[in-house]
Amino acid sequence: MRQVLEGDWDESVATLHNIGLTDEMIIKSASFLILEQKFFEFLDEEKVMDALKTLRTEISPLCINHGRVRELSLSIVSPSHCFTVRSPKQNTSRARSRTKLLEELQKLLPPTVMIPERRLEHLVEQALGLQRDACMFHNSLDEEISLFADHQCARDQIPSYALQILPAHTDEIWFLQFSHNGKYLASSSHDCSAIIWEVDANGISLKHKLSGHQKPVSSVSWSPDDHQLLTCGVEEVVRRWDAPSGECLSVYEKAGLGMVSCGWSPDGKWIFSGVNDKSISLWELDGRELECWKGQHTLKISDLEITSDGKQIISICRETAILLLDREAKVERFIEEDQTITSFSLSRDNRFLLVNLLNQEIHLWSIEDDLKLVSKYRGHKRTRFIIRSCFGGLEQAFVASGSEDSLVYIWHRGTGELIEALPGHSGAVNCVSWNPTNPHMLASASDDRTIRIWGLNNLSAKQKDTHGNGIHYCNGGT
Repeated sequence: MRQVLEGDWDESVATLHNIGLTDEMIIKSASFLILEQKFFEFLDEEKVMDALKTLRTEISPLCINHGRVRELSLSIVSPSHCFTVRSPKQNTSRARSRTKLLEELQKLLPPTVMIPERRLEHLVEQALGLQRDACMFHNSLDEEISLFADHQCARDQIPSYALQILPAHTDEIWFLQFSHNGKYLASSSHDCSAIIWEVDANGISLKHKLSGHQKPVSSVSWSPDDHQLLTCGVEEVVRRWDAPSGECLSVYEKAGLGMVSCGWSPDGKWIFSGVNDKSISLWELDGRELECWKGQHTLKISDLEITSDGKQIISICRETAILLLDREAKVERFIEEDQTITSFSLSRDNRFLLVNLLNQEIHLWSIEDDLKLVSKYRGHKRTRFIIRSCFGGLEQAFVASGSEDSLVYIWHRGTGELIEALPGHSGAVNCVSWNPTNPHMLASASDDRTIRIWGLNNLSAKQKDTHGNGIHYCNGGT
């Protein structure tokens, strides 16, 4: 390294032959880079004969990069051509170009010969990352990590205290979802309504109650810009709402058929809906149907997700299978399970899928390349109803789920270890949603007709009651 920076080219080439490299091609390629730098520096000093000698007696005998050798020859014949054959790293000062040469050699030579640049910094970052990943409760950007001591966050980083109870629905609450910006929460209920809640520093408050569905509302979906909301009635219609005003903008329906799920294209220009004839439809915002994928693409009770690049549509296509449909390549892939699938959730980075099963297990699947089962989560209760789970926390390091025993369950995503089972609801917890911009805020929806907002103990809790009200609710009544 010192020899290159000082321009000691002959010693640099000699060192290449004496450091134990066995690959002759690597030796020649590295020598070529060093001698090319020597050649250009001779030209910079107007030592044309020295440059020509270097080309003839040192570079050409390497018998590699013949096209490049011809370009170097032209740069001697035509000095103006010299600027066109130089790479950007050679168009700067001599000291800078030598540093760039070292970077090129670093890419070429094995790390046992030349330690990669900033290797120590990389190793330190790697060590800190391993400590963070091994910390069961790491859920805060403010938490400092040091190499001087093993890192371990306290359990109080997990949202496990009921800060608010929201009682506006008059029947079982089946679904809820935070907006992408974390400023709103939408919920849907068996009472045929959906509610938009506003999130601010003082807590969560009711913004709009959306009425118009004739059947229970099974799910909601926020537009990419969070300005609009889709609501889906059970085998009924999909409605599109303006979030700021609460106005219904459009209704999507098919004669003689009912909708079972809904979702947005990543650009917000189209919407998707699952239909109870097992097809999936693509709609213009004005309600015109653009395309329909017929066949066994969805079930009567189904979730629907679209990846952020808009290429894949994900839905439950059979009781034990999830379809990943590539719209452009027209390729279908399937996640096959041994048990009945009840619901699923897509990670924010589109690389993983949480799959809830009839046998009271949640499976984590990698869907990036080859489909692969990564982890399993157990402990929650599910015997009769649809229970939904979600990713959440800092870097989505946790998995949360509802449960029929009225608890909210939280696992560490990486280890699969159960961290919390939160009491408070007095009915089955059907759905959970973690605020995507606040790792310390979790919401849960229950048959007890309430939504609970969970946070940290050091916040000012508006509602400190974490116990039930003495009445136990389930799907269908008390």
